[in-house]
Amino acid sequence: MYLQNDCISKLFVLFIHILFILHALFVLQITMFSCNSLPNELKFDCLPKNKSDQIICEQINCCWTPENQTDTQWPWCYYSECYNNYNVINVSETNTGKIAFYNLTAMTYNNYKKNIKMLRLDIVFETPQRLRITIDDVHHKRYKPPYPKIHEFKEKSKQNNNNTIKLSDFNVRLAKTGVGFAVIRKSDDTILFDSRNIGGFIFSDQFIQLSALLPSKYIYGLGEHKTNLLLSSNWKMYTMFNHDSTPKPGINGYGSHPFYLLIEKSGKSHGVFLFNSNAMDILLQPAPAITYRVIGGILDFYFFSGPTPSDVISQYTKIIGRPFLPPYWSLGYHMCRYGQTFEDLIKVYNRTTKAGIPWDTHWNDIDYMDHKDDFTLSNNFNQLPEYVNSLHKVGMHHVIILDPGIPSRHFNENFFVPLKDGLKDDIFIKNFTGQPLEGKVWNNGGKTAFIDFTHPKATEFWKIQISNFLKVVNFDGLWLDMNEPANFVDGDLNGCLSFESDHWENPQYLPNIVGNHLNYKTICMSARHYAGVHYNLHNVYGLVETIATYDALSKLKNTRPFVISRSSFPGFGHYAGHWTGDINSSWDDMKQSITDIINFNLFGIPLVGADICGFHHNTTVELCSRWIQLGAFYPFARNHNDQFMKDQDPAALGTEVILSTKKSLLTRYSLLPYLYSLFWKAHIEGETVVRPLFFEYPFDDNTYAIDTQFLWGAALLILPVLKEKSHHVDVYLPRDTWYEFYNKNIILSNGSFFVIEAPIDTIPLMVRGGFILPTQMPSITTTLSRQNYYELLVATKRNQAAGFLFLDDGESLDSWTNNAYNKIQFRLMNTTLFSIVEMNNYNDNNCILQNITILGVVREPLNATINEYPFNHYFYNKTEKVLYFKMLNLNLTNSFNITW
Repeated sequence: MYLQNDCISKLFVLFIHILFILHALFVLQITMFSCNSLPNELKFDCLPKNKSDQIICEQINCCWTPENQTDTQWPWCYYSECYNNYNVINVSETNTGKIAFYNLTAMTYNNYKKNIKMLRLDIVFETPQRLRITIDDVHHKRYKPPYPKIHEFKEKSKQNNNNTIKLSDFNVRLAKTGVGFAVIRKSDDTILFDSRNIGGFIFSDQFIQLSALLPSKYIYGLGEHKTNLLLSSNWKMYTMFNHDSTPKPGINGYGSHPFYLLIEKSGKSHGVFLFNSNAMDILLQPAPAITYRVIGGILDFYFFSGPTPSDVISQYTKIIGRPFLPPYWSLGYHMCRYGQTFEDLIKVYNRTTKAGIPWDTHWNDIDYMDHKDDFTLSNNFNQLPEYVNSLHKVGMHHVIILDPGIPSRHFNENFFVPLKDGLKDDIFIKNFTGQPLEGKVWNNGGKTAFIDFTHPKATEFWKIQISNFLKVVNFDGLWLDMNEPANFVDGDLNGCLSFESDHWENPQYLPNIVGNHLNYKTICMSARHYAGVHYNLHNVYGLVETIATYDALSKLKNTRPFVISRSSFPGFGHYAGHWTGDINSSWDDMKQSITDIINFNLFGIPLVGADICGFHHNTTVELCSRWIQLGAFYPFARNHNDQFMKDQDPAALGTEVILSTKKSLLTRYSLLPYLYSLFWKAHIEGETVVRPLFFEYPFDDNTYAIDTQFLWGAALLILPVLKEKSHHVDVYLPRDTWYEFYNKNIILSNGSFFVIEAPIDTIPLMVRGGFILPTQMPSITTTLSRQNYYELLVATKRNQAAGFLFLDDGESLDSWTNNAYNKIQFRLMNTTLFSIVEMNNYNDNNCILQNITILGVVREPLNATINEYPFNHYFYNKTEKVLYFKMLNLNLTNSFNITW
């Protein structure tokens, strides 16, 4: 009996083994088939950042197909289509979407430690246009960025939430096996993002990977990098880890923005934002497909349905924060240089004003500091306070630079207030021993402590130090540099050794960063902030400093703060503007600046510019002449260059540059009412100020890759000269009505390329038909310009046009919420131009409209009336087909009606 049972047991065991073998053979056969059937563009790398090795590849159940060619970019070791390391436990419906749970399979093989055993996937239809999908650890709390404060979705009643789901632009379908989902546009069933059963989903403690197929190759964003506007999907890596380095192709930049906008084949657009502040690689491959490789936190995706590019940016900035409204004076021209004495500063002022060049703000780099320490004034600059007061008397402004590091060992420690207060408040970033971490930045003392802006006392500390220095120099704005944070040593002067150092400093997967280790030219990843470990907080450091600075200036000055910062992260544009860092004086970097200012507008940071004429190396007369023409149309326009370089302020470079500068800047200053109105629209509705052509022509695929032209708003097209010894530009004009800004020629384009003349002192500009631009007679400062009369430039299209003007005092904190502004709409319908005053709460005695220029008027008028009274001060140019109204003397705060 026992023998019989034993035999049966042995037979049963043998039977089970045979089944396992058959199953293994079946899986192997399927795997081999799925491996062999995959085209190269759908191969997702199974051994990223590691040398391809057949033994390791097969140990982790991946496909191995070596290629004979040495120049192939697709991986040799890649995931099969059926690769899966999580099982579905449960999926349930909720008021707002779905929840799914997954557990790690017993037979999981991958190269990474501490795989998370149980995951939760949440699908939340937050609004009809916004979808949020998160993947998180069920059992353990993981890091989530504390900044920015996302405008959280609040669950409404069940009935309302069900309506939101029903009305949503999205559908979401989950994978039947494994962790994966597809986001689908309901209206046309387009799959926008499909991560089902591809790419090898991994969720370990310090390595998270998710891949997805995308609907087209027209992808934009994923900054900050030196790239073309249209991102390459040819196996290109985009690394997010804030770093101080001269911008070059293929390296991580000063900021991290894991957001992209994609144009679908239909011409519709959508956006995707991964809210994660850890270092990451994002790979685009030709499928087209995207792979995220993140070394911490969770996966927290937001999807925005558009359908226009402008809609996408508006939906994105609604959650990260709308752009701040800059003070009006900050839209003037700025000048600065590094390596300057006070005497040099005065020489620049004298020769610039003598040349009659419009400008508003004079800046100081670290030269003004004593021993290059924050909140100090060098004896060589003891006349700076008096100079700043003199600037204010003529309606000009002044900005100084600050770094986030202060000397940690000061020769006069008991009397150096920032260090004494910082130690008392305990607001410095700590090393593993609990003492302030010490690196080295500019301080001549040789050791630097870094302020922990996540500390509850840090904002008040920062405000007090700024307040103290304001009593010395009455500056108007702050320039935040070196806040990635930058460090002249790797990590800490004493190293980053601790019992946790290997975990934080050397994670198993290292993104493709400059220096090949995380603490290269920054502080230790194991350094401690109040809010956590630097490993998690590195990319938000500059953002938190910017928030503290914005808060301090708004309270101390009780006016709209002006802050420019180098390091950035999503939400940054709610508080500050950005300059693109230490670029070179080269034609290539001048061209690159167009892509940069467009991208930062996509990221919700419209106040952006590059150092006009370049920072590193010497400029040339021709380069600087052409660059000032382009820079006059940066939203933030500043000339700045490096120490030991020759002077490049326009008046120092001779007549050619002076003439070019005056012509382009006078044009800018005349257009400031239009530009300021665009910034208001960005502040209220989240629109871009600068935008690429495809924003206005999303169904014209000729516009998708253009990064040598750009628009101010919808109406003004800027066409810079970007090549040496060139006196024309080759441009693409989409199908529309266009007018040349200077000579008023009309171009009726059917979507064609044109050659436009560009004399040495001129940047070609085009005004788009159908729009009305408010302008103002320019002067040499914004203060004086605002005292001048207004004009309208009307560009007709089928005898119609529209525009608007927003106007306030240009500096109050709450002019919008307090209704202390004027908003005026302008409309042209056939032969009637009229205005509608929507708000009239800002008392401006200079709000007088004197002149109107109407382009594209085919027939000469026989008479004209204003508010039904005859008017004779008009002139019609038959050659130009332009109608001019002069000496109108109309108060813009009253509605008007002009008919001819």
